[in-house]
Amino acid sequence: MRLEKDHDRCIGAGQCVRTDPRIFDQDDDGLVKVLIERPRGADEAAAHKAVFICPAKALSIAQD
Repeated sequence: MRLEKDHDRCIGAGQCVRTDPRIFDQDDDGLVKVLIERPRGADEAAAHKAVFICPAKALSIAQD
């Protein structure tokens, strides 16, 4: 799996960072930064949760 972000959709709510700050961060404008593009193990569950709760639907998961 691979995390993908859409900066055009991101509203800077920060829900992804609250879900797992090891996987996500925000840039100087408050937009999502993906720190671990290919999460594994327990990080996969956190990535799925962040995709689900993102209010702007700016995150998605691509299957390799």
